[in-house]
Amino acid sequence: MTIFWTNKSVQPFANDGDPVNALINRANDVVLDAVESGWSGPPFDTFELANLLGIAVIPCESIRDARLIALPNDRYRIEYSPLQPQARIRFSIAHEIAHTFFPDCRESVRNRAAKHETEGDDWQLEMLCNVVASELLMPMGSFPEVGNAVFSIDSLLDLRARFQVSTEAILLRFLKLSRMPCAVFAASGQKGSSATLRIDYIRTANGWNLPFGSSWRLPSNSVANECASIGFTCKGHEVWDNGVGEMRVECVAIPSYPGSDRPRVVGLLAPVDSTAVNLPTIQYLNGDATSPRGDGNRIIAHVVNDATPRWGGGFARVVGQKWKDAQRDFISWSEQGKRPLRLGNHRQFQLDEALWVFHMVAQHGYRQLSRPGIRYHHLESCLESLRDLANDLTASVHMPRIGCGQAGGNWPIVAELIDDILCRNGIDVTVYTLPSERAQWEQPDRQRPLFGLADSD
Repeated sequence: MTIFWTNKSVQPFANDGDPVNALINRANDVVLDAVESGWSGPPFDTFELANLLGIAVIPCESIRDARLIALPNDRYRIEYSPLQPQARIRFSIAHEIAHTFFPDCRESVRNRAAKHETEGDDWQLEMLCNVVASELLMPMGSFPEVGNAVFSIDSLLDLRARFQVSTEAILLRFLKLSRMPCAVFAASGQKGSSATLRIDYIRTANGWNLPFGSSWRLPSNSVANECASIGFTCKGHEVWDNGVGEMRVECVAIPSYPGSDRPRVVGLLAPVDSTAVNLPTIQYLNGDATSPRGDGNRIIAHVVNDATPRWGGGFARVVGQKWKDAQRDFISWSEQGKRPLRLGNHRQFQLDEALWVFHMVAQHGYRQLSRPGIRYHHLESCLESLRDLANDLTASVHMPRIGCGQAGGNWPIVAELIDDILCRNGIDVTVYTLPSERAQWEQPDRQRPLFGLADSD
């Protein structure tokens, strides 16, 4: 298959043929760093994100949409039209932030261009900036209810309107959270052409592998070619490749790339006979994580800080009081060479024949009131090590709401990390909440707990 990424700004990300993956990973890194600095939502304020990134944002009525201007000393300024709807402004600022991901972004002013301002393969750069903007507007941990939506372009368009995000954003969020074998694709055609559409990018989920990717042309009889005007939807059962078999196709027309008068098409794909993948989900129970339920091998996981090996607060204190040998082992381990008590490290200790405790160093310092102490990147690394241990032991994992007590983390983000790294790899996870503390997690408008809650680390 010919990879068609020809834009010089995009090529540094396209070494493996998939700049979409690389850029989404970069966007996730930016999001986690921003959340650690206090960025919260939903809604996620792109003005605030730009400020955290050191990017000035100012209104400018003389421009059509938005543009990125490089300043001295590796700084940037985003100018935006205040005459646009608020949702459009949020997306435009996210789009311009995405431009800063590209190494050559300082070479010229980057505009969300009018049609006559975009030439050649610049549409590739603009499309990828749209994808990154979607990740910034609906980042990890946001809008978990999207994952419960039915496989329907109509239901997702309803959610898009409610959340005031782009169509691409809501589809990509659905893909990330869905447990069905499915895919999201974006396709476009040439200006003024009646030729079939060509895939710009396609992303799959839950073990579904497809033989088509960037530059692959949709069949001429696909319903996707009927999405002739913005907002038009089309649905059908089709065979795009005999090796894949019959698929459900649901798609919608969205605005064209600058320089084209033909709408783009984004949509959903799934095997006709698809059902939800039989993977565990987090099980929530009222109870005490130091008394894990069930049979077989079990691992109790929790977060500790990098400042002291002596646990004086939160869930770690309870662990140390109940299993003094685990506390003594951790102190002994911390006194070994090469700074074992540093972020991202972990220590495991066997409590009895079928029970282990897994300490994850993912909180920086002691309890802080000014900003969270959780370090999501290091928690992610620890969870990957926990996954490997659980697989080796064929063990289930038990925990409080890790990282969201004294570490001040955002539970929806932590829960999504747990789901991605543990549950989607077949590991059973149970999260326990003490009955006396359950009410603080049931407030529907709570997006992040107050720092220092006692039911978790």
